[in-house]
Amino acid sequence: MSLKTKGKGFITEFRDFIMRGNVIDMAVGVIVATAFGKITTSLVNDVIMPFIGWLIGDIDLSMVNITLVEEVLNEAGEVVKPGVVIGIGTLLVTVIDFLIIAFIVFLIIKIMAKAKELAEAKKAKEEPAPEAPKGPTTEELLAQILEEIKKDKE
Repeated sequence: MSLKTKGKGFITEFRDFIMRGNVIDMAVGVIVATAFGKITTSLVNDVIMPFIGWLIGDIDLSMVNITLVEEVLNEAGEVVKPGVVIGIGTLLVTVIDFLIIAFIVFLIIKIMAKAKELAEAKKAKEEPAPEAPKGPTTEELLAQILEEIKKDKE
């Protein structure tokens, strides 16, 4: 088998893999999730955090830090040695962003489960109950008993 044939098979396999429905669905899901993440990040950074900062005294919470070591500047005002800072505000913003996304995903899953439950209930109502398996009639049973009795007498 030549390298050209091998490569063609690999490319064909890859194309077939990409064109499967579930891979395309997953790609669409990732794209939508990325866009949704940007929306929630904007909601947190541009709406929720400024509101919380305003409530507690006009503070930009994303800038709340704990400084462990101050930065050292020279006479020109340039940083000679950077400071060591713990970004508590950035962590707080990220946690709020995560909680909003987690809550929305929870709601989506809950709504989908409820919709599935309602669809199954509707389907169960529409489908007639399965009939009981039909067994032999009384006459057929009596005929079988008579045959057995005749066999025993012979």
